[in-house]
Amino acid sequence: MRIESHPFTPFLPEGARILMLGTFPPAEHRWCMPFYYPNFQNDMWRIMGILFFDDKEHFIVKGEKRFDQGMIEDFLIEKGIAMYDTATKVVRTKNTASDKDLDIVEETDVEAMLDSMPQCNVIITAGQLATTTLCRRFGVKEPKVGDYAATEYKGRQIRIYRMPSSSRAYPMKPERKAEQYAKAFHILLS
Repeated sequence: MRIESHPFTPFLPEGARILMLGTFPPAEHRWCMPFYYPNFQNDMWRIMGILFFDDKEHFIVKGEKRFDQGMIEDFLIEKGIAMYDTATKVVRTKNTASDKDLDIVEETDVEAMLDSMPQCNVIITAGQLATTTLCRRFGVKEPKVGDYAATEYKGRQIRIYRMPSSSRAYPMKPERKAEQYAKAFHILLS
């Protein structure tokens, strides 16, 4: 089995207050851009469009099946949202992007990321494996979907929000997922 290393560097805007963690990107042939949540079938950027712009297609390049990476990066910098994943090295057991087909070989050093983001006190996990990996790392019980677990890191209170997977395989409409994500983004939406 081939070990894959994460294709992206952590996206850590200065002053970030929120860190979003998935599990690991899909294989490159599924990308419509070289950035987080690159599969056009994934709903993450539609969820963000609904939440912040009341427009599911806000980050979609008109007339094309791809997202506007520059627009997404500008938005994340402006809002102070960092992005990465809970795994830096994986093995795909069935050559899919599904969490159930990923064996994590090396977990991300989330603590080092938090050290570089002193204003961050919210971590959002998208999906089951990301949640399990992060909660185990911090020794907290996994929250229910749409809820959070509280923990402390070097004297800082951190909320770990478990959000629904943005994958289309997760049976929930993007609008309903956005309602769940709004709970974690309340500090940016109010």
